[in-house]
Amino acid sequence: MKKTTTISLIAIVAVATAALSTAALADRGGKERGGPAAMLIERFDEIDADKDGKLTQDEILALRKARFAAVDADKDGFLSAEEAAAFASKAAGERAKKMFGRMDADGDGKISLAEAEAGRGEGRGKGAAAIFARLDTDGDGTLSKPELEAMQQKMKDRHGKGHGGKKD
Repeated sequence: MKKTTTISLIAIVAVATAALSTAALADRGGKERGGPAAMLIERFDEIDADKDGKLTQDEILALRKARFAAVDADKDGFLSAEEAAAFASKAAGERAKKMFGRMDADGDGKISLAEAEAGRGEGRGKGAAAIFARLDTDGDGTLSKPELEAMQQKMKDRHGKGHGGKKD
């Protein structure tokens, strides 16, 4: 019984942490991967309560407490799995709306195939053609398995275990 309770608690904490992380990253949208530092930079003025141009641990803790309170829908001081999941869903929905808005180039409320393809790498000029060209390292207009494997290894080296494998 105690082992099951501990495992359940660990699962709830993991979901809550994911929800809080999602909340922190959700309004950044796009493919930015700047982690906590990027969020702190983006919201610096909001977090800097005394407006001294510096963030203290107390100011950052206040932000974390506010985010926790936002997830704690029933305001009981605890996060349930349901609250964390609901908050993560809401944050994902907000992110999807922002991404949709960026991809809807003509602003008609719909995304065409051309807009979707152009938007795959939007923000950095990396549409499908640009991504293909970057992968085509020998410039022959085709992608070989070694070219794709080399890019995968480059991503593994850059990002560690993500992108399809373990870092050596």
